[in-house]
Amino acid sequence: MIFMSSYDMEIENVIKQIKKHEAKNVGIQFPEGLKTKSIAIADEIESQTQANVILSGDPCFGACDVSDSKMLGIVDLIIHYGHSPLPLKYKVPTIFIEAMANIKIHEALKKSLDSLKDYSKIAIATTTQHLNLLDEVKDFLEDKGKEVVLNSSKTTRKGQVLGCNFSSIKNLDAEVYLFIGSGRFHPLGIHLFTKSPVILLNPYSLEITNIKDFADEILRIRFARIVKAKEVKKWGILISSKEGQYRFNLAKEIKKMLKDAGMKSYLILVENITPDILLPYLDLGGFVVSACPRIAIDDSLMYKKPLITPQELEIVLNKRKWEDYQIDEILFHERYEKIN
Repeated sequence: MIFMSSYDMEIENVIKQIKKHEAKNVGIQFPEGLKTKSIAIADEIESQTQANVILSGDPCFGACDVSDSKMLGIVDLIIHYGHSPLPLKYKVPTIFIEAMANIKIHEALKKSLDSLKDYSKIAIATTTQHLNLLDEVKDFLEDKGKEVVLNSSKTTRKGQVLGCNFSSIKNLDAEVYLFIGSGRFHPLGIHLFTKSPVILLNPYSLEITNIKDFADEILRIRFARIVKAKEVKKWGILISSKEGQYRFNLAKEIKKMLKDAGMKSYLILVENITPDILLPYLDLGGFVVSACPRIAIDDSLMYKKPLITPQELEIVLNKRKWEDYQIDEILFHERYEKIN
């Protein structure tokens, strides 16, 4: 039953919004982890409204990935689950349902105290699904005598980090960062941006993990890719056609950087970057990703040729020191700056 879900699917709000918009055809989009709810939600909507539901079967990686272009002319309204809205222009009216987690965190917090005992100033951060837990986390730690800091940014809410944007955790001057969630990429990004200890608190498994070992493993892999990339003389520069990942200005800057280094490069526009998409480009020795910053790191082992970020290219070209390594991020508030 939907209403017993581990996440708040806000069915009553969804029904209300569909009726308010007088939508006849409604697109529903889910991240992979929530797609198991799709049929039950479609049944609920169609039983309580006059609308037809069209489920997006494509992968969805964030609010950068709304299927408005594909559904344009087909649906009157899109219900996008699992992400917070971004300052982007959508071609179809879109309602964002964040699907907050219905989960108890007190036991996990108690378990985390041992890992936090040597720190007095703690920054806390999480992803969309757990933003509703941050007040409880803050109160708990303050009751234990800790100073707790958190911040927002132009594109994220207080304490929120995205897989492609870490603005909210910068310049907090914390001794340690406590990340609430189940994945390792977000705490990895926090560690790489702040150079500070990051403790991952998994509220589902109750595991408490220091992200340092994972970060060291990832950095070894990235170092190997960068070393291999130093042999490349002809590059592909990957541009995403997705509204939230489209960074044409950056792609042109990369092309100029490579030209100044005496290298040839080619701009390639794609929707989803996969190994198969890149196979035909036999003449190219490597690729720089101006699209989603996670692709080069999360999927690294899937690619035979170097697939690197713009910051990693700077290391390849000796424009950045290895010690200054950072993962790439998208600054969404700059999306509509003039393209030259």
